[in-house]
Amino acid sequence: MDEKLQDIYDEVLERNPDEDVFHQAVSEVLGSLGPVVAKHPQYTDAAIIRRMCEPERQVIFRVPWIDDDGRVQVNRGFRVGFNSALGPYKGGLRFHPSVYLGTVKFLGFEQIFKNSLTGLPIGGGKGGSDFDPKGRSDAEVMRFCQAFMTELYRHIGEHTDVPAGDIGVGQREIGYLFGQYKKITNRFEAGTLTGKGLSWGGSRVRTEATGYGLAFFAQRVLEASNEGLDGKRVVVSGSGNVAIHAIEKVHQLGGTVVGCSDSGGYVVDEAGIDLELLKQVKLVDRGRMSDYADQRGSKVHHSDQGSVWEVACDIALPCATQNEVDADEAKALIDNGCQLVAEGANMPLTPAAVDAFAEAKVAYAPGKAANAGGVATSALEMQQNASRDTWTFEHTEQRLEEIMGNIHDRCLETAEEYGSPGDYVAGANIAGFIQVADAMLAQGVI
Repeated sequence: MDEKLQDIYDEVLERNPDEDVFHQAVSEVLGSLGPVVAKHPQYTDAAIIRRMCEPERQVIFRVPWIDDDGRVQVNRGFRVGFNSALGPYKGGLRFHPSVYLGTVKFLGFEQIFKNSLTGLPIGGGKGGSDFDPKGRSDAEVMRFCQAFMTELYRHIGEHTDVPAGDIGVGQREIGYLFGQYKKITNRFEAGTLTGKGLSWGGSRVRTEATGYGLAFFAQRVLEASNEGLDGKRVVVSGSGNVAIHAIEKVHQLGGTVVGCSDSGGYVVDEAGIDLELLKQVKLVDRGRMSDYADQRGSKVHHSDQGSVWEVACDIALPCATQNEVDADEAKALIDNGCQLVAEGANMPLTPAAVDAFAEAKVAYAPGKAANAGGVATSALEMQQNASRDTWTFEHTEQRLEEIMGNIHDRCLETAEEYGSPGDYVAGANIAGFIQVADAMLAQGVI
């Protein structure tokens, strides 16, 4: 790391103790910016990078709610507005027991560059709670979401901060959150939340967007080497919204997804994952991969031991959570002939795994580029809300594919310009950074 950037990173470590995933995200970006600060000293002279590493605002609040047994439960809520140089804060809400301030800051920091890469006018932010919706009734989820929004509403708005979904927050949760926001504010302000239902301001393709965008990006990476997804053997981690729609689009583009997983294990289905059954088990029944295996019968293998990354594949799409692929799993993928890893989740590779793929010359597409389709389509939802309009599925999907193609090309062109040809990490970090940095310079010291 450049000496000036190392000083900034050391300051981040000192000011943000015990926030390891945030440290990791900052290190990954700063590690790419050496050629940028050498060419553009104004970014360090104006403390742009130092300012970018410090959130513009951080909100932490108590969320008391009543469970179905009448007992009062208390969770903690978070919202971090990291950077608004390009537009209102934009980023999802994550409901999961692992959420703490460091998680939200890591996600919000990543969101700055991801949102910048889309080319759309949105800043970076993130939020969530340590509430776990798994196993909770609809009534409990509703009461929690209402309690959460009773505080959050003060800090959001279509021109200020626009939350969406993430892990643990799907259309059900967005509906409860939006209903409470509407009740408290006495306004139908559709652009304040994205990921809404189609009948009340949502966008077509928003549900599919992150997974579809990931497949589109992987296709573009392969096309850069005169290949494509057609005939490729693919493994996906996770079996939630992102994973399911990545599987769907991979199949449409001619690939075969033979493995996917959840927190209870993984399945190998050599004939290709049965998408309709998977949707029924995971999205309707809220079941487990073991239920998929039971219903699919002898055609599949299910294991609650080991990792889905032990399955031989041409392409790996990690779509579960951060740091899910370590050095050993990276080695297994390399040994089994994997040629491309594209991130559907946020930072699912450990630094050691990233290094292993680089050393083995396996193409690697970081999440801030490869999974930007979700937030891009959220921004398209905001456009439709602002104009009181709705677009067709085909038009919206075409816009998504164009955006993902533009992100891919920007990454490659920027990597080439700054001396790292073919390096999607450097290209994504530098391209995302420069657009935000230039806006911050233009707006003065704020």
